Parts: sequence; structure tokens; C-alpha cells
Amino acid sequence: MPVYKYRSIEDMDAHSWRRPGDPDLYRAISFVWDLARRTNLRRFTPGVYRYRSIDEMNRADDQRLQQHIAALAGERARKT
Repeated sequence: MPVYKYRSIEDMDAHSWRRPGDPDLYRAISFVWDLARRTNLRRFTPGVYRYRSIDEMNRADDQRLQQHIAALAGERARKT
């Protein structure tokens, strides 16, 4: 895809390569979401969580991060 330099926002419309409703736009969005899903190994449990304090929330975040790190270490150990 070529790179364009614009002097104003109005100039951008002339070189727009995806339009709303264009099937290629939906394929491009699907590709980006799929790529993000495959490259971001961290998974978050769905839902909304309530915490009594910021400290409680930070502890829960730290615990989830430690679980993620342990899971990555386990995957790497299995590969070698």
C-alpha cells in the first residue's frame, strides 16, 4: 500500500482505500481481530468484577498476571 502525505483532513477522502459497507473492510477487520487473538496469548476471564478497594483490585490483577506467567513457563517447558 502506498504512503500518502496530506496537507489537510479533506485530502484524505480522495485516497481512502476502505469504505463503509465494503466487504473488503469486513475481511480486513476480521483479519486484524484474528491476528490479535493469535498473537496475544494472555486470556482474560469474561465478566465484570467488583472490588472493595483499589488494593484488592491490584492484588487480583497481580494474581492473574502470575498465573499467566506460570502458564507461559509451562508451555515453554513442554516445547523444549
